[in-house]
Amino acid sequence: MHNSINHSRIDAVYACVPSQEVKTVDYSNFTAEEAQVFTRNTGVVSRRVAADNVTCSDLCFEAARSLLNDFNVKQEIDLLVFVSQSPDYFLPATSILLQERLGLKDACLAFDVNLGCSGFVYGLNMVGQFIQSGAVKKALFLVGDKSTISTAVSDKSTFPLFGDAGTATLISFDHSAASWHFDSGTDGSGKNAIIIEGGHSRNPYGTYSEELIDYNGNKHSKSHLHLEGLDVFNFALARVPISIESVLNLANTVKNDIDFYVLHQANGLIAKTIARKMGLPMDRLLSSIAHFGNTSSASIPLTLVVNSDIFKDNKTYSIVLSGFGVGFSWASVYMELAFPATKLITYGEV
Repeated sequence: MHNSINHSRIDAVYACVPSQEVKTVDYSNFTAEEAQVFTRNTGVVSRRVAADNVTCSDLCFEAARSLLNDFNVKQEIDLLVFVSQSPDYFLPATSILLQERLGLKDACLAFDVNLGCSGFVYGLNMVGQFIQSGAVKKALFLVGDKSTISTAVSDKSTFPLFGDAGTATLISFDHSAASWHFDSGTDGSGKNAIIIEGGHSRNPYGTYSEELIDYNGNKHSKSHLHLEGLDVFNFALARVPISIESVLNLANTVKNDIDFYVLHQANGLIAKTIARKMGLPMDRLLSSIAHFGNTSSASIPLTLVVNSDIFKDNKTYSIVLSGFGVGFSWASVYMELAFPATKLITYGEV
């Protein structure tokens, strides 16, 4: 799907991460050599891990509370969208809980979107549709995941890869804002490459064994995340360059004229391989994976926040964002961004 969004402006991107930092070299199931190889291939030196009693919505709440206080727009929010695969409950929707917890007006529309790695860019497209219609003047877009709750400590392919984070983005109507150009799509044939089989309607808790199953030396149960890394790598390498070229064509620009690229932080090898395949300058590829890991849907906004020091006030940048993964699904966007306000918050220190 190709489409463009008008009249939408990003005012701020805030992120909240847990205080606990876990280093790859300290993972007990790795030998020293395995830890070195894993870090070289994935780029993950350390990651942030939320405590057992901290949810994704807690992280998003802290980011959103700080943003709303800084901009004094709590009563102006018409729409709250929560994108995550780590909801608080089966029901009610976590967005509804956050609407009440944040003290937003009851005329605020709130809903959840169950998406992971592509979720931030998918969500920008959805929120932008409301904004450009004129029905919504200001939207609070909350994106994040607590992926660590779904990984098995005995699974070397997932446990040391994923980190936790929550983000909040303020999006406003602006009649003079430059267009956002999107390419998005879905290929459900890749559904088994990133999947948690157990625990919902298809395989309810209590109807299957919690026994750990050995998948090529990586052990996890059906309640844990199963990741076919090679399938994800091949999908990303085949699909993402096409998607990025599509938004460049929609924007009538070329790759060398883009100031910065932000790809989903699946792992360092995927991002670098895509960049090499497309001939993208490595110094224009922003990253956050080294000290935060793969933060799923939060990875793109988190990457913008942790790299904000390279941007200058009062300057507009051409940026391409591209999310890809679970589903399979993908979404890329070209935008011209007067760089928004950013803040990185450590949970428990706000």
